[in-house]
Amino acid sequence: MRIDIAAVGRLKTGPEAALVADYLQRFAKTGRSLGLPAVSVVEVEDRRAGTMAAEADLLSRAIPPGAAVVMMDERGDQPTSPEFAARLADWRDQARDVCFVIGGADGLDPSLRARADWQISLGRMVWPHLLVRVMLAEQLYRAATILAGSPYHRA
Repeated sequence: MRIDIAAVGRLKTGPEAALVADYLQRFAKTGRSLGLPAVSVVEVEDRRAGTMAAEADLLSRAIPPGAAVVMMDERGDQPTSPEFAARLADWRDQARDVCFVIGGADGLDPSLRARADWQISLGRMVWPHLLVRVMLAEQLYRAATILAGSPYHRA
């Protein structure tokens, strides 16, 4: 199994980058004993036009062939953390790669959204794509702790 986050934009040094790094390190440590690999982050950036179509092309190239494609989209499902953890465990048990896709400031191109195996939302509000990366990293760590039976998730 392989887990990737394909995201538009470069995360510069700062609090968002520190939080993403921290949560992904925690995920790697907790997930190792659960058969979950460390998460790879692929950043893409279209320096020329910056259109959704151009970003979609770059993101498409970052998605590994055969991977379950999870689009982070405000119109998507709003799973609970335990439901998210269960889906991650299912992909692990199937030895299926998964790629979480985060679009740019204008969102995801409809042609790319059409490829999604699952579209998820982090709530009905719209979040900056850099914060979505932080929140996704935290939910991945939370999912690993749920699967490990850790008390981190208190529901």
